[in-house]
Amino acid sequence: MEQGKWLAGLMLGMVLAACDRQGRPVEEFGLDKLARGISSEGDVRGVMGQPETVWEEDDGTRSLQYPKGPEGARTWEFVIDKSGKLKDYRQLLTQENFARVRSGMSKDEVRRLLGKPRTVAEFKLKNEEVWDWRFQDTTEQRFFNVHFDKSSGKVTGTSSSSPHH
Repeated sequence: MEQGKWLAGLMLGMVLAACDRQGRPVEEFGLDKLARGISSEGDVRGVMGQPETVWEEDDGTRSLQYPKGPEGARTWEFVIDKSGKLKDYRQLLTQENFARVRSGMSKDEVRRLLGKPRTVAEFKLKNEEVWDWRFQDTTEQRFFNVHFDKSSGKVTGTSSSSPHH
């Protein structure tokens, strides 16, 4: 019986270890070490590493993007205010962000919204370029695809697919 209690305690410890200070599941290890309004850009880089892209804003804020691919299903963006403190962070690969992709958007606008694509494929006969991102949709991983006209570089549409189909 003692072994059963020990095993139960170990399992509970493993579950709790994967939760943040508020008891929520940890979405990315290291995020629990960062605090909005307190952590510096150096703290973010210390936890997350070198960002793949840094966007400089006119108001002095900076957005650091961290795609966790190619097999990962998350892209994090950390917003650093003009004083160098962490203002906010968020996951970019969400249904809400996918819904913001509209026909006529430029590649830069899409890149800014979703981060670096997992792959870029060219379809010469269709005069099309397709970017994709892997994302987690409830219980399964899926792909979100953005279709661009090769001539104009503008979005013509989007699609979503399962890796199993």
